[in-house]
Amino acid sequence: MTLAAVTDLAGATNLAAATNESLANLSNTLIYSAMAVYTLAFFAYIAEWLFGSRSKVGRTAAALTAEAKAKAKAPAVTVTKGGSTAVLERPQVVVRSAAGSRDVPDGPGAHGGDEQGDLYGRIAISLTVLAFLVELAGVIARAASVERAPWGNMYEFNITFSTVAVGVYLSLLALKKNVRWLGLFLITTVLLDLGLAVTVLYTASDQLVPALHSYWLYIHVSTAIFCGAVFYVGAVATILYLFKDSYENKLATGGTPGRFANSVLDRLPASASLDKFAYRVNAAVFPLWTFTIIAGAIWAGDAWGRYWGWDPKETWSFITWVAYAGYLHARATAGWKGRKAAYLALIAFGCWLFNYYGVNIFVSGKHSYAGV
Repeated sequence: MTLAAVTDLAGATNLAAATNESLANLSNTLIYSAMAVYTLAFFAYIAEWLFGSRSKVGRTAAALTAEAKAKAKAPAVTVTKGGSTAVLERPQVVVRSAAGSRDVPDGPGAHGGDEQGDLYGRIAISLTVLAFLVELAGVIARAASVERAPWGNMYEFNITFSTVAVGVYLSLLALKKNVRWLGLFLITTVLLDLGLAVTVLYTASDQLVPALHSYWLYIHVSTAIFCGAVFYVGAVATILYLFKDSYENKLATGGTPGRFANSVLDRLPASASLDKFAYRVNAAVFPLWTFTIIAGAIWAGDAWGRYWGWDPKETWSFITWVAYAGYLHARATAGWKGRKAAYLALIAFGCWLFNYYGVNIFVSGKHSYAGV
């Protein structure tokens, strides 16, 4: 090889390295840009809740309870026609369903049912879509910088996780599901997640350790990220359910909620609807979480020569599976709905969070790669 050829090869190698570094820097810029747009979306969601009309809020549990009491006191009606007499029973008003949840109509949504609030809401959704696309571009640039899947450390996992979580939310909107009420609470926590990623968890773009060089990385880790994002959406809905259920209980017992509750919680879907939404979300993704654990075991067999070794990550993945299985089983067989089921769901999500953060940061095991 001539000296000129060696020089050209060295130059090409340096150029490739520089290009990779440029893509890594581009990824960082895109992630920060996405955070800026998410912040604008956050303020738009705030405007939707603040400036949406409160005069068009639908009937609440208080209205239904008052109506039920009035109708319960109404006497039976006697009707005489053609010499015959018929007694009409007073109307039966169902205030609580068989499962224990009040039959309360869903609130009008974050915009409060008026055009001004709806305008702010549409702006918020548009900004959310833009931020999602910018963040997705940042994840892709990170992957291109080292020509691999962007899931080699917790920083990459975090930015991908938040991207998928927002993608799930936007997909539900695209499917004509009325989940705009979820936007403010979702984007708030996404911003916190990204803030944690770029400060505490940031890791420079680098190649994977040898154990991660497998096609199972694309199968196992991608499904784990998707499941976590959906579980997260379900957990947000569950927390909102607990607040809304307490609000409805207070109204039903004659209490007077504060201004914050009246302006925010009254616009959320009824507690029964939130409970049902959280259940359906968790139930839909649970089979995929089962597949995730099975795929991880197969990958462990290929990489370490054993399918299961009670590594901390494996153990907590199984604990998470058991927790969600218990939640779904309780709802399907014992008829658990409402607060008891919500607590189980949050315990299960807490197990997932510890598996994600706690095990990776505080516990050493075979799944400890690239620091965090």
